[in-house]
Amino acid sequence: MPAVGVDNCHVADIEVNKSRFIGWCAAAKTPEVAQQLVTRARQYYPDASHHCLAFIAGPPGEQQAIGFADDGEPGGTAGRPMYQVLEGSGLGRIACVVTRYFGGTKLGTGGLARAYAQTVSRTLDALPTRLEVPRRKLTLGVDFAAEHLARSWLDEHEGEVLSADYGAEGVLLTIAWPEDGGNDFSELTSRVGGRLSLHDPATS
Repeated sequence: MPAVGVDNCHVADIEVNKSRFIGWCAAAKTPEVAQQLVTRARQYYPDASHHCLAFIAGPPGEQQAIGFADDGEPGGTAGRPMYQVLEGSGLGRIACVVTRYFGGTKLGTGGLARAYAQTVSRTLDALPTRLEVPRRKLTLGVDFAAEHLARSWLDEHEGEVLSADYGAEGVLLTIAWPEDGGNDFSELTSRVGGRLSLHDPATS
């Protein structure tokens, strides 16, 4: 997925027959974030002819949380070819907006589709990306004295602490645990002297 968000999106542009095409690309885990990218493009270039959108708000190959829009271009000449490039890129959780300034020369439907697809391809060329590991939420209960031991072990095993709730009985850590991290916490239990309670909503 992209390693940049809406606030620091990756931008590239090309010119085709005097029309300028500006590609905007950012991480988008939801369709709402994809719409934020459109809003940002409109704010930067309010006088542009079109701001066309394509997004995959899910992992690579996602077929449900997807979308595209032509923003006034002839149907099928902008959003769909943009989406097809994203679909073939192997990337997920991604949105791309192409802003167009009309240069006075009509490109025809085929020319438009190629230009929008080419802009997305150019934008993806140098796009910084990162690997997102699917995670699930777990809660771990430990004594106050064992909290630092638990946090250290979680760091070693790519467990991300989301929050910590302190109560009379100890600390309840809510963590994002890698889906492929398994369910064996015996090593952690041993490290904290057996003072560990584990709750996995997926198995309860």
